[in-house]
Amino acid sequence: MIRSLIAPTTIGAAGALALAAAPACAAAAQPDPVDGNCATRTGVPLYVNVTGLKDRTGRLKLEIYPPNEEDFLRDDTSLKRESKPFRRIWAQTPASGPVRLCIRAPGPGTWAVLFTHDRDGKNKFNFWEDGAGFPSNQKLGRSRPKVRQALVNVGPGGGQITIKAQYLRGLGGFAPLDD
Repeated sequence: MIRSLIAPTTIGAAGALALAAAPACAAAAQPDPVDGNCATRTGVPLYVNVTGLKDRTGRLKLEIYPPNEEDFLRDDTSLKRESKPFRRIWAQTPASGPVRLCIRAPGPGTWAVLFTHDRDGKNKFNFWEDGAGFPSNQKLGRSRPKVRQALVNVGPGGGQITIKAQYLRGLGGFAPLDD
């Protein structure tokens, strides 16, 4: 399922502050092709509202993959070596309030998006503790997610989506906490 996005008309105060805080010499530096930070000016912004967090511990991660089964959830080192588009951002989990993340897609088009809640901060997905989510917001269950669950269409001006976090819920696998 591909979700259509409405391009935001403004980047918002937080986005403007992040852009203003970018060092002037950043344009001269060689950017890491994996860095999807919205403070960079490469690509188009995708704003992701996250709901249903289990708690406010650890860090949050967004990743953008090519929109095909072969590359979806592959190791970033392999994707980078093959010059395939991939982006990642990390953010501290806010103590309270709404959770809104921004990642730069490599360009307009269809992309696969993964959200993870790294609750223990170890930078390795812990099946028993960590959460995950995709733009389709379909219950993940026990099987490996399919790329169709992660697809999102990002317009030339960027876009916005909402992802509901899911956590292991017994024998049924991953599901939102409020189901």
